[in-house]
Amino acid sequence: MSKRKIVLFGGTFDPIHLGHTAVAADAAEQIGAEKIVWVPAKRSPLKGFMPKAGDDDRLKMMGLAIGGQKNFELSDYELRRPAPSYTLETVRWFQTKYGGDVLIHWLLGADSVEDLSLWHEINALIDECTLCTMYRAGCKKPDFTAFEAVWGHQRVNKLQQNIIRTPLIDISSTEVRKRLAAGADVGKMLHPAVIEYIRRRGLYRSEEESGYV
Repeated sequence: MSKRKIVLFGGTFDPIHLGHTAVAADAAEQIGAEKIVWVPAKRSPLKGFMPKAGDDDRLKMMGLAIGGQKNFELSDYELRRPAPSYTLETVRWFQTKYGGDVLIHWLLGADSVEDLSLWHEINALIDECTLCTMYRAGCKKPDFTAFEAVWGHQRVNKLQQNIIRTPLIDISSTEVRKRLAAGADVGKMLHPAVIEYIRRRGLYRSEEESGYV
């Protein structure tokens, strides 16, 4: 009997955009997962700055963006913990929650591959869950073979076998924030309810207006 599969998708989601939801849904379908649990982080350990939007605002925007999707679920687990967020701790918590008959998959962007060796207890993370690396169609496929001397053949082979090609959707949270600060249109980048929330809350305005540095 095959185990059930649950996908965890972590990140700052500052803000969550249509690219996030599209690639996550596509990846989960390829994996054969029964659901995706979205796990917004307080702050990445490898980033020296906090997200522009606060925890509550990001959580609410995510709820608006994924609402109505039966296989999407939102968790505030990492937001309730002290920053920074360590993926291994999160994976272990969800593994305990769902039990031994569930395989935990963690979605990883191809842009994170370079820094992966710096992740907290990366060997244990590779062993204890399935890291699924997403790369955009038309882009170069990630290659983990350079890490074989560090992680060993078995771990590298596991990573290589779980590389997922996703649709090419040219949207980034950085670009969304820039456009919002400039007052430019983001109608094709964000869920309409998220746009309305940002407008109502006055989020991501220019640095002069918002006080961001």
